[in-house]
Formats: sequence, C-alpha cells, structure tokens
Amino acid sequence: GLDPAGPYFEGTPPEVRLDPSDASFVDVIHSNAAQLATIGLGIYNTTGHLDFYPNGGTVMPGCANLTPKMKQSDFEASIADAAVVGSCHHSRSHEYYFESILYPTGYLAYACETYKSFQAGDCFPCSQGGCPMMGHYADRFSAKLERVNQKYFLNTGADPPFATWRQKVFIKLSGVKKTRGDINLVFHDTEGNTKEYEIASGALSQDQVYTKYLDVEINPKNTKKIEFVWNKTVFTLLWARLGAETLTIIHGED
Repeated sequence: GLDPAGPYFEGTPPEVRLDPSDASFVDVIHSNAAQLATIGLGIYNTTGHLDFYPNGGTVMPGCANLTPKMKQSDFEASIADAAVVGSCHHSRSHEYYFESILYPTGYLAYACETYKSFQAGDCFPCSQGGCPMMGHYADRFSAKLERVNQKYFLNTGADPPFATWRQKVFIKLSGVKKTRGDINLVFHDTEGNTKEYEIASGALSQDQVYTKYLDVEINPKNTKKIEFVWNKTVFTLLWARLGAETLTIIHGED
C-alpha cells in the first residue's frame, strides 16, 4: 500500500479499506497521512502487517509544507486544495520504494509508539527482534506478521536517493574549560560526497558529554572520514582551543 487513501476511508470498517486480512502480507508506506488539523491524501491509522511512517508519515522533506486550512463549509474544496499541494508528499511513497531497491539499509525503520518518541531516540537501537527495512525488502523481516498495529518510524533525506542511516553520537570535548560556539561533524564518503551536521551550539564545556541522534545521508559502509569542526563565536578568546577527546558513534542495529 503506497500511501493508501485517507479521505472517505479513515476510520471505516476493514471490509471497505486496506486491511491485514487482504493478503498474506500487507506492507504499507504512509507519506501524506492526515493527522490533527493537517489535510492529507493518505490514511494515518495502521492498515497492514507492517506500517511505515517516514518522517512521521505526513509531511516529507523536500516538498513544500502542506498547511491548507480546513474549509468547514466546503469539504470537497478542502480535498481539492490538499490534492494540489499534497501530491509531492503523496507520491514520495513510491519514490522511497523505488530507491530502497538499491539502498535497503538506508531505510531501516524503528518500532515506536509515536514519531516524537522516535525523534527523541527512545527506540534506538533496534530491539532484540531487529528492525524491518521499509520498501522492497520489507518482507525479509522475520517478525513481519507478528506485530499488527505497530508503527515503524524513520527519517529520510530531502533529495534522491532519500536514504539515511540513524546514528547516535557521543562527543566529549577537550581544551578550554568553557567556551562558546558550535560543534559539527562532517561525514565524507569514498565518492567525494560530504554532509555536515550540528551536534551542539552555544555554551560548550569539557565537563559535559554531548549526545545527538543523526540521520546521516552518507552510507556508513562508504564513509571515509568523519571530521570534527568547531566554530568559535566572535567573542571567544583568541587563544581558546577545543577538540574532541572522545567520539563514539553507534549505528543502526549494532
């Protein structure tokens, strides 16, 4: 099910919508699900054996924000508005499936109660039963028929191939006792691609361990170098120096 329809189907009986009983394995990607005040073309409730919610399942990075207001006096017009601005989010489902054929590990999804909990890192790393891969290889998940009504979350990039690899980063600083600025990590791969991610910003101290969950668009298998970058604020003392005493990265299921 590639972003199965929500309007007129959300909250209806299983007999008239997509449901786990429809096939031996029902695999669903939700990319434009209607939630709260947002109007979407897709359905938010779980409707399969495996239900994937990339980026929370409603608004996809790389698409314009979907924020039309509900016209209570004209529901049909609201759906028409959503169709115009929501088509990018809606069609991301099949684009993710297509890209997952070549980048299966870049679509690893984590079982979580809510997207907010996933963002906070509560469901990382994978549980003992492992994590499914959204897209073409979802059927390789050994527990694919055992967890009906479970939501699986992941984040994607804004541009093709959209794949990301979730990593938990710990950094312990060395150098001056306290300073200000921001610390970043720059990931380099073997093909010359680079991606920079901010780990912390503001007051920095070597007494603190900085932790951040990153969804990195550089495949760990192709990572050649991870660069530590410190940007000082204008008013930092000229002699101040800051480095990474310890840098630990936990990736995916390991």
